[in-house]
Amino acid sequence: MSPSDGFTHVELRSAYADSVTLLQVSRDVATAPGVIAAQVAMGTPLNVDVLSGMGFDVPACTPNDLVVALRLASEEALAGALAAVADALVVTARRDDGAARTVQPRTTASAVRRSGAALALVSVPGEHAAVEAVDALDAGADVMIFSDNVPLDQEIGLKRLAAERGLLVMGPDCGTAVVGGVGLGFANVAPAGEVGIVAASGTGCQQLICLLAAAGVGVGAALGVGGRDLSPGVGGLSTMEALRRLDADPSVRRIVLVSKPPAPEVAEAVRTYADTLSTPVDLALLGPGRPDLTTATEALLRSLGRPVPEWPVWGARQWHPGPGHLRGLFVGGTLCDEAMLVAGERLGPIRSNIPLAPELALDESLTADAHLMVDFGDDALTRGRAHPMIDPGLRLEHLARAAADPATAVLLLDVVLGHGAEADPAALLAPAVAAAIATARDAGRELPVVVACVGTEDDPQGLTRQALALADAGAEVHLSNAHAATRAASLTTGASS
Repeated sequence: MSPSDGFTHVELRSAYADSVTLLQVSRDVATAPGVIAAQVAMGTPLNVDVLSGMGFDVPACTPNDLVVALRLASEEALAGALAAVADALVVTARRDDGAARTVQPRTTASAVRRSGAALALVSVPGEHAAVEAVDALDAGADVMIFSDNVPLDQEIGLKRLAAERGLLVMGPDCGTAVVGGVGLGFANVAPAGEVGIVAASGTGCQQLICLLAAAGVGVGAALGVGGRDLSPGVGGLSTMEALRRLDADPSVRRIVLVSKPPAPEVAEAVRTYADTLSTPVDLALLGPGRPDLTTATEALLRSLGRPVPEWPVWGARQWHPGPGHLRGLFVGGTLCDEAMLVAGERLGPIRSNIPLAPELALDESLTADAHLMVDFGDDALTRGRAHPMIDPGLRLEHLARAAADPATAVLLLDVVLGHGAEADPAALLAPAVAAAIATARDAGRELPVVVACVGTEDDPQGLTRQALALADAGAEVHLSNAHAATRAASLTTGASS
């Protein structure tokens, strides 16, 4: 933006407020006389990039600096605009605790001690998450780290510190949890019940919750521990603490541990620990030769004396695809892992950005003349971008490309519902599916599109409502991700039914 578009002013302040508060401050200041645009935000790299893109010259700053960026009709409006900033900050402070005050820097520890909270949720850029998490641990609170892109060595240090203090670190990249009956992060609406889940997997946890809900079984607690907890470096520290806590909970009759493919030696150590507990523990650990999550859920239902339902399918149809490759485009990392394991049994090796073996890694183009599956929620694809369960833009671009590729025989997708996810995923995905099928048809091909829709009827988006919209667009929709992957692989090999 050129100087002719207004007078700009940028200054730094030593103060802190959360992003929601500062969004309201920015809106309040933008209504002041002579203000063309106002952005008040913490000086994170992402915020600085956004401000620079808006034409503001931001001085060197840190995420602990408050950046006040104003574009004014004239320099004469500056004094009034700065007064509006001061007033807005005082008003937001008053909203917080009822007493007008100047916003001052706050720490996670002070917030924990002031509120008496037993759990702190950390959601800041990954490079700053460990500082906030240590602060919370120092104050005696458990921590749920929603942030991704946290360095592995920092995760190891946090979990060792927590273990010394008898505390629990959920995460990093803990996208889903149920604590005290409250869903945190990406949370499905499901009944409370007798099952407790420990999850080194966010969407894997959601798949279990939704399958159990469809079978009429509730989940009383779900403790996410982060997808790397069962890696050799971390060694299952949070997993074992979470198992210990659920074992001590008298309302939990049975515990399920769900994980992406774990390190074998860590899985064995966790299995040995689980055998010492008084509450039975079912292991739903993905990996070659191990049961998929639907099969694990069915075994759990039988152990509880509950019938196994027929898992729903919407839009089942006959397909006659031509030769080519299976292309899977996922928003859930564990759902992608599971689909590769299931489909790989029929199709052989599958290329991916989260490969099951190093030699199967995709390059940055995320394309290959081969069967492939892409996890668009992987850390490398979410830097500076919202998670694809919130912003589907990147996946939709790749969906259109895959449909136009004559080597694509079958498309496999996932949709994950619940609080925190897109308000209406089918609103964008259903037209994209219809367009993909039409693109192939115009080129003389039939393109099956198979979708795993993970959700419950009580989710804000509505499971059946979303599934029917996708089925009306031409997709075949399954509640079970494993069944969707099996179906897609079968079609890729030439089976038409």
